[in-house]
Amino acid sequence: MPRGPGATDVALLVNGQAVTVRGAPRRTLLDTLRETLGLTGTKKVCDEGTCGACTVLIDGRPVYSCMTLAVACEGMAIETIEGIAKDGELHPVQRAFIDADAFQCGFCTPGQIMSIVALLRDNASPTEDEVRRAVVGNLCRCGAYPNIVKAGVSAGKRR
Repeated sequence: MPRGPGATDVALLVNGQAVTVRGAPRRTLLDTLRETLGLTGTKKVCDEGTCGACTVLIDGRPVYSCMTLAVACEGMAIETIEGIAKDGELHPVQRAFIDADAFQCGFCTPGQIMSIVALLRDNASPTEDEVRRAVVGNLCRCGAYPNIVKAGVSAGKRR
């Protein structure tokens, strides 16, 4: 992150850990996560809020991190794909994606997973239509949508 005039400190809670980052007020959360904190699971693809590959959870809500300024997240809880596995065990959505072969190139997978994680926190047993709505903002250029939906429904049943 840039230092010097105009740089500011921002206190964040990322994957349960308090961190303070310093950078320009115009710096996105995506760039902060990837470049400053080394959390590269969140993907930078379109960088304009149209693909969803950069989806993270902010206070439990799915958000495009490429369209969110890091300074706007001061004091908020941010969850990335790196933070959802617990005690060395994959999150049920991650496991369901593997079991359902819900990815091809895998580039969109972290954003898809984070959107479904948010859905399952509100709805433990979603229908196929509810899973489709949850990932409507996450593009898959490989066309793995049927298996993504299958994985989302399956993950709900695992919980």
